[in-house]
Amino acid sequence: MSKFSNWFHQTFDDWAFRSLIGPAQTKGAVQGCDEHAREQWKRDLENRKRITREQRARRKAAR
Repeated sequence: MSKFSNWFHQTFDDWAFRSLIGPAQTKGAVQGCDEHAREQWKRDLENRKRITREQRARRKAAR
């Protein structure tokens, strides 16, 4: 596969798929699950947000 073809598929195939499914939403994302699964999902989401905040703070401090 050529470099251009490889780049094109890596860039636009994912973009096309994300365009079809729409924006990411978290409201009601885990409805229908049991309570334990919902709580684990909330903890995971908070951990991801915490890591993002820490990375942002490190980048800001590095400037």
